[in-house]
Order: sequence, then structure tokens, then C-alpha cells
Amino acid sequence: MDNNIVTTGVTEIVLPDKVEPDGLQVAVRDLPAPVAGQVVLRMEATGVSFAEQQMRRGKYFDQPPFPFVPGYDLVGTVTAVGPGADTALIGRRFAAITKTGAWADHVLVDAADLLPVPDGLDPAAVATVLINGITAWQMLHRTAEARPGGTVVVLGANGGVGSTLVQLARHAGMTVIGTAAARHHDTVRELGATPVDYRAPDMYDRIRKIAPDGVDAVFDHIGGPGVAQSWRLLRRGGTLVSYGTAATKDEDGNSQLPVLKLFAQLAAWNSLPNGKSAHFYSFWAGRRCQETFQRRLREDLTRVLRLVADGALTPQIAARFPLSEAASALKLAESRTVTGKVVIVPDTRRP
Repeated sequence: MDNNIVTTGVTEIVLPDKVEPDGLQVAVRDLPAPVAGQVVLRMEATGVSFAEQQMRRGKYFDQPPFPFVPGYDLVGTVTAVGPGADTALIGRRFAAITKTGAWADHVLVDAADLLPVPDGLDPAAVATVLINGITAWQMLHRTAEARPGGTVVVLGANGGVGSTLVQLARHAGMTVIGTAAARHHDTVRELGATPVDYRAPDMYDRIRKIAPDGVDAVFDHIGGPGVAQSWRLLRRGGTLVSYGTAATKDEDGNSQLPVLKLFAQLAAWNSLPNGKSAHFYSFWAGRRCQETFQRRLREDLTRVLRLVADGALTPQIAARFPLSEAASALKLAESRTVTGKVVIVPDTRRP
């Protein structure tokens, strides 16, 4: 194979500015041949995450300037490699965390960022637990260090990260309380959690009735004023893991301000002598040491995918949309009517 061939007619989804989902644009361009250290991945599945929902509003922390191609992660097969790279990679399936750029049918990726994917797994299933599974595993086991026999609260237990967190916590021997809209309660129960209606004005009181002695960990992606209530749910020695500011996603103004306020609040709580701790989880923390960062990604994704292969973790695929219908995929993901993650797959190619 000539690795210098330009892959033409690459289809990608462009986020041109602050737009509604229908404002996404389908574009075609030439994809340059990979340079040294790069490979081309033919996309087999990519996810719709909360990050893209924030990015289209210009609210995601450290997002690139418009226009750009969104897409936080993907699963695909290597079709070409750059000069000097191992040609044995061609034809093999890998995952990659891109942060942006994955909503395309071919993507240039640094070979060092490839994450191995076992044979036999559905690419859409892998995409469902890729960023979500690594995030959930790291928050549960690396940040909260939750232990068997403990009780944890998962806000948004029907979401992509939330539904994965519930299953991982149950598999690790923990009792789980999960918040969700009433229409998702049956699903939350099936995942193994006790559901609580997040729309109930006394939601936190209901959680306290279930766990009157407090809980060992709370996983909160909401932020805003409610994070103080999450802190109060903890027993002595408990851990609050905050990993988002969804409560402020529609607010105007500086997108970094809610995060900075949250950092200050968490720091203040950590100074209190009550044995509790508060952390902000960032997927990209520790990337300054690239070797350690990548090693942890490989280790944690391997653990998650092993659970998928063993049937201990069921990826919650909310829906699958072809790439050309990315606008509909994003709209459904933002509707908050589904359980799990919306996945984008390639358009069906006609013979």
C-alpha cells in the first residue's frame, strides 16, 4: 500500500458557530496523507457526548474557535500509516480519544494515541463505553476509591456516564442510588440502582431517607447551587466527585466562570475538618506526563472492555444515526429522553 495516497472525499460534520443542532453542516474535503507518527482511522462508531452539546453553545471549557469538526472519541480501523510507522497496524481496530474531529468518516490520529480494542466487540458498543467508561471507572476507582459495601449516589443515572457508573459500582459490590426522570426509573432499577426523581423538589431529602447515615460518594455532573446539597449527603470520610456544570449550560457569559467558582467551592470544603473530601474530575488531568496518561487510559479501557466482553457491563446504546444525520443525533441526545449514549455510525455505502 502506498501510504502517501491522499484519501479523497472525506465526509465530516462541521460546527460553524453557535447554532442549534440543525445548524450543523455536512462537508467534504480531501484528507491529507498521514505524516510520520500518524495513522488514518476509518470511523466505525463515534459518540455524542455532553461536550458536543456544550460546544455548540460555545460553553465547553477550552474548546477550539469556530468552525471546527466536533467528536470526542471514535472506534475505527486503520487504513493507512505515516512514513516509518508499523504497517502491521493497517486493518486493525482501535479506539481514540480526540476531543474534537471524530465526527468524520476518516480521521487522522497520532499513532501514540491508539487504544487497543479486542476483536469481536460491536464498535458502537465500544464507542458507548469509551470516554464514558474510562470516565466512570476513573471517578469510581481512582478518584473516589469507593469500596465494596459502600453506598454511592449517581446523579443522572440514565445518562451515558451515569448508566455506566451505576453498573460499575454494582459490579464492585456497592449500593447505588440514582437520580433520573420518572420515565427512566424502571431502567435505573434494571441497572441495579434505587431510583429517585430528580425533578422532585425534595430530591435530596428522599436520598437521605434511603441513606440516613450518609453516603460514601456522590458523583455530580450538575454543578450550580445543587452541588452543596451533594456535599451534605456525604458521611464522614465520604467523597464528592464533581465532573461538570450542566446546570449552567444555558447561561450567557464567560464559559470558564462556573468552573472557576466550582473549583473555589470545592477547595473551601476540603479545608474543613470533617473528614470529607471534594474533587473535580477532569478526563485530561495529568496529560502533561503523556506516557503515564496514555498508560492509564489503556489500563482503564482494557478493564472496562473486559467487563463488556464478560457480560458484566452492558453498553447502553440509546440510538444509532448515520453520520449524515448527526444533527438528529445531537438533537436526540439533548432531548434528555433516552437512556445511555447516542452513537453515530458511517453512512451505508452503496455498491
